[in-house]
Amino acid sequence: MHVDTGAISPIGRTMRRFKLDELPQLFNILAGSMSFVGPRPDIPGYYDVLEGEDRRVLNLKPGLISRAAIKYYNEEKLLSEQADPSYYNDHIIFPDKVRMNLEYYNNQGLIEDFKVIFLFIRRFFT
Repeated sequence: MHVDTGAISPIGRTMRRFKLDELPQLFNILAGSMSFVGPRPDIPGYYDVLEGEDRRVLNLKPGLISRAAIKYYNEEKLLSEQADPSYYNDHIIFPDKVRMNLEYYNNQGLIEDFKVIFLFIRRFFT
């Protein structure tokens, strides 16, 4: 990103397109602050305001990949196609992400992690 204008360079666009901008998160995984599989951190104002049973997702260590991240890998494009992107995110995408992350919470374990990794490989490498 250009410091003054905020414009994204062609290299930056390519890195973002292929999700290579996520590589630094591998350091967080190695440091132990993230896991490979787990819910993606979201921007403030979403997960931090969850209530009731939905707050259980906050007990999960953030991860690099999840079922929600796989399903919404093209979230920016999806939102750009909506008449009201904010409404669509708040009422469609985010509740669906919470639902999927709660399913992961309720079924977490090595087998579930392998299922998510398999889905990731199938989605992005086949």
